[in-house]
Amino acid sequence: MSRLPRITGKELAKALQKEGFEITRQRGSHVQMTKYIDGEKLTFPVPVHAGKIVKQGTLKGILRKANISVERLERLLR
Repeated sequence: MSRLPRITGKELAKALQKEGFEITRQRGSHVQMTKYIDGEKLTFPVPVHAGKIVKQGTLKGILRKANISVERLERLLR
C-alpha cells in the first residue's frame, strides 16, 4: 500500500466529488459527503479547515468508509 498523501480537506472533498460523492450540507468547517451505493446511503463528514492538512488517521478512516484505495485517491487528485 502506498503512503497516504498529505492533502487539505478542500482537496479531499474535490477528489471525492470526482468519485461520485456529493456535498449535502456544511456546518462550520465540516462538509457532509453522501453517495448512494446499491440503494444504501453512505454519509460521512470531511473537515475542511482553511489550509490545514487532514490528519493521517482521519484520512485513512474516510478512505476506508468511502471504499477508496490510496492509489485511487492519488489518481483522483490529478
